[in-house]
Amino acid sequence: MIQAGKKFVVAISANVLIFSMPYADEKLPSTAELEAAGAVIGNIVVERDNVFDTSQPGENKLIFRLANRWHTITRETAIREQLLFTTGEPFSARLLTESERLLRKNAYLYDAKIEAVQFADGVVDIRVRTKDLWTLMPGFSVSRSGGENRSRVTVSERNLLGQGVSVRLSYREDVDRRSTSFQYSDRNVGDSWTALFAEVSDSSDGDTLDLRLTRPFYALDSRWSAGGSLFDDSRENSFYDLGKEAAEYSVETAFHTAFFGWSAGLSEGWVRRWSAGVVFDERRFSAVPNGTLPSLIPGDRKFVYPFIGFELLQDKFESSANRDQIDRTEDFFLGTRLWASVGIATEGIGADRESIIYRFEASRGFGSIHDRALLLSSSLLSRIDEGNAANTVFSLQARYYDQISDRRLFFMTLEASRGQDLDLDNVLQLGGDTGLRGFPLRYQSGESKLLLSAEQRYFTDWYPLKLARVGGAVFADIGRTWGNNSLGRPAAGWLKDVGFGLRLVPTRSSGRDVIHVDIAFPLDGDASIDDVQFLVESKRSF
Repeated sequence: MIQAGKKFVVAISANVLIFSMPYADEKLPSTAELEAAGAVIGNIVVERDNVFDTSQPGENKLIFRLANRWHTITRETAIREQLLFTTGEPFSARLLTESERLLRKNAYLYDAKIEAVQFADGVVDIRVRTKDLWTLMPGFSVSRSGGENRSRVTVSERNLLGQGVSVRLSYREDVDRRSTSFQYSDRNVGDSWTALFAEVSDSSDGDTLDLRLTRPFYALDSRWSAGGSLFDDSRENSFYDLGKEAAEYSVETAFHTAFFGWSAGLSEGWVRRWSAGVVFDERRFSAVPNGTLPSLIPGDRKFVYPFIGFELLQDKFESSANRDQIDRTEDFFLGTRLWASVGIATEGIGADRESIIYRFEASRGFGSIHDRALLLSSSLLSRIDEGNAANTVFSLQARYYDQISDRRLFFMTLEASRGQDLDLDNVLQLGGDTGLRGFPLRYQSGESKLLLSAEQRYFTDWYPLKLARVGGAVFADIGRTWGNNSLGRPAAGWLKDVGFGLRLVPTRSSGRDVIHVDIAFPLDGDASIDDVQFLVESKRSF
């Protein structure tokens, strides 16, 4: 309860019950001072803002008031169950900021802010403020990239009854297949940290079943995790040459896992986690029934193996805005992370060969996201079959952010992969769908690839109809592959393009999608490529 002498105000605005606690007359101590004083958390007040703030002149419109009325605002219990602190516990600034990051991961929230608002007699009161997004999304979309069109019809609700549950029914058609799918997702089943994901789809070339039930390491100080997954899929895939289908095959995939993880929690800014489990991974290949292209069929693979993994994670995060979104809080990991796992498959437990499957990942950030930052990540995935290395892929990614002004940002990204003795179906591809914007999708493929992109990003103040933020970009891409592709043909050399585009970031609908409208000019390639490429697509980043 709020202590005597404090005022507690209750107001009703825009169909939202709002609790507000004014600051005390004296200056509120800093978070460091609160921790040093041994402050205890008192009252935790949750303020939930609706989609539109009708107290603002630009948003006090009939259509916006109706949207607020029809929108089911996130329930307070759905917010509280994601907080890492509770009344009566010692105050921790780290738990407040980590809880903010957890809340901002939700597709149904635009932002979240948690702060101490009042302190007296050793007790500190906390305010949690969130802003909802419109989550019922019936829609139709058409996009174009890599010279190919994609269309999608969906009906989705990402915050069913305000409980944080997501459901989606969709029909999608692209160059590969036509597919109807249903998806269900709940990150906090029964007010717990257990997450459930389920998807079933019926496609023109096969079916998919994807089930996942996990209790993850949801926070830095989490002590255990566990879960399992079931993935069954059948489909028809094609090999590409200069953006055109050249050969095809069918594949049936069964990938099932079960695991358990344990940790001593956060200690002196670092987390160490162990995990162990078992994997069943089988892929069976065949010719496409009544196929229209030549068949090129990879070899079957079946691996059954126990594994053990280790993760080292540093507690180092920063938040900013106008990086990959527009005027929206973004969280970046700038610490060090290492992950390694190894599994041993044997014929005695069902595998079709003796193999060692191993994986290594590493990432680290340099600088500050508020000024200049370099984010590096790398991975090594490989196996040893009967004593010989197979399907080895080493990948490196670098992202560089340089803030020129509040509204201008220079951005560069480097993606490089080196493969050796790759499985036939694990080709490295480069084209309009993988960052080379002036070229058809899957234009080049080979055993290794490199892509370098540079952008000058512009973040404007234009906010049309209070529905979407607007930005722009001028960009250049250069890349190539090395080695023969799956058809035995050599790489076509360096490819370059330049272009410019518009960025639209919806601020009222759920998700973090950025709509790209680009015009790209390829500077290389064969005579079949159009001199101008027009692209419209939705991405997760600017």
